[in-house]
Amino acid sequence: MHIDIISIQPGLLESPFQHSIMKRASDKGLLSIAIHDLRPFGLGKYKQIDDYQYGGGAGMVMMCEPLSNCIESLQQEKKYDEVIYMTPDGGTLNQSMANQLSLSQSLLIICGHYKGIDQRIRDMYVTKEISIGDYVLSGGELAAAVLVDSIGRLLPGVLNDGSSALSDSFQDNLLAPPVYTRPAEFKGAKVPDILLSGHEAKIDAWRYEQSIERTKRLRPDLLGE
Repeated sequence: MHIDIISIQPGLLESPFQHSIMKRASDKGLLSIAIHDLRPFGLGKYKQIDDYQYGGGAGMVMMCEPLSNCIESLQQEKKYDEVIYMTPDGGTLNQSMANQLSLSQSLLIICGHYKGIDQRIRDMYVTKEISIGDYVLSGGELAAAVLVDSIGRLLPGVLNDGSSALSDSFQDNLLAPPVYTRPAEFKGAKVPDILLSGHEAKIDAWRYEQSIERTKRLRPDLLGE
C-alpha cells in the first residue's frame, strides 16, 4: 500500500512513521508513506496558502489553488482509491472503516488547518471525509497519523502474528477481554485459573464471555443497548 499525505506542517508527521509497527511495515516494503509540503505550491513571492474567509469571521481558510495544484500533481503520478480529508465533521473513524481502507492500494490524505479548506476542494476532489472524534485539533496531522496507524497495522505481514489484529477491540463490535502475563500472582491478585488450564476451547469461550460482559458494562452502545 502507498499513502500520500498533504500537510503544511510535515514535520509533525515524521516521528509517528519512523518507529514501532509503522516502521516495521515500511522496512518490510508493505507500506510506503510520502509526506508532501503544501508550501511550495503556494501563490506569489511568499507562497501564500491561506486567506480570509468570505463573509467575514475569525480564522483563515486554506486556499483552492495550492491544494488543487498539489492534488493534481500527485494524481498525475498515481490513481487513488480514496482522496481523504481529515475533518471534525467527517464520518467517525471506526474499526470497520479501517478494515475497509486497509484493502486499498493507494490513498491520498489531506490535512486541514485554520478553519479548514475551501469547500470547493472538498466538492471537486475529496471522496471520503474522516474524523477521529468529536473535538477539534490544531491541524489534521495527528488525525492523519491515527488513521494511517489504524490501517497500516492491518496489512498482511505487518504484525508478527497475523491473527493478533483479528482479536483487537471492535473487530466484532466487542471490546477485547482482559489480558494477563507473568507472574501468575502479583500482590495477591491471581491470573484466572482458566487461562492456566491449557484448554484452548474453554479459554476461547471464557474470552468471548469476558468480551460480552466488558462491552455491556463499558460500551453498551456497541451492542445496540
